[in-house]
Amino acid sequence: MFDVSFSELMLIGVIALIVIGPERLPKVARTVGHLLGRAQRYVNEVKSDIQKEMDLKEIGDIKHQMEDAARSVQSSMTSSVDELRAAVTQPSQALKDTLDQARQALDTRPASADAPASGAAPADPGASAIPAPAAERSPAPTPEPASVPRSAPAPTDTSH
Repeated sequence: MFDVSFSELMLIGVIALIVIGPERLPKVARTVGHLLGRAQRYVNEVKSDIQKEMDLKEIGDIKHQMEDAARSVQSSMTSSVDELRAAVTQPSQALKDTLDQARQALDTRPASADAPASGAAPADPGASAIPAPAAERSPAPTPEPASVPRSAPAPTDTSH
């Protein structure tokens, strides 16, 4: 705060001794010491209050940042849930439409097509009238060309 050297303090002490006198100097020095102590405590309290306010402001800023981050995460989670719901709802609607079309096709067939032919076996009640998708059907066996002769397996080298 103040840059006072020892020699300056000695000069102030000598002047105070001359002006105040030797009888009252200890009492005045004690009073000045108390006042300086109070001033120093007051300055320290102001410093600590300012530091606390700065810390509270920083904590408030961090709190706002965390709230913003939480809102961002919440909104992204909400949008993800909405997207998943939309993805689940759309295919189920497409399946419903396909099933409705299949039912309509079955309902619009002529009655003679429902009756089995005279020599045909009765239809399996558990079998579906809708053909299986291509992925579920077993692939047709592919014939091997007759012109390609099969060769014997190559000998393996065991001389390591």
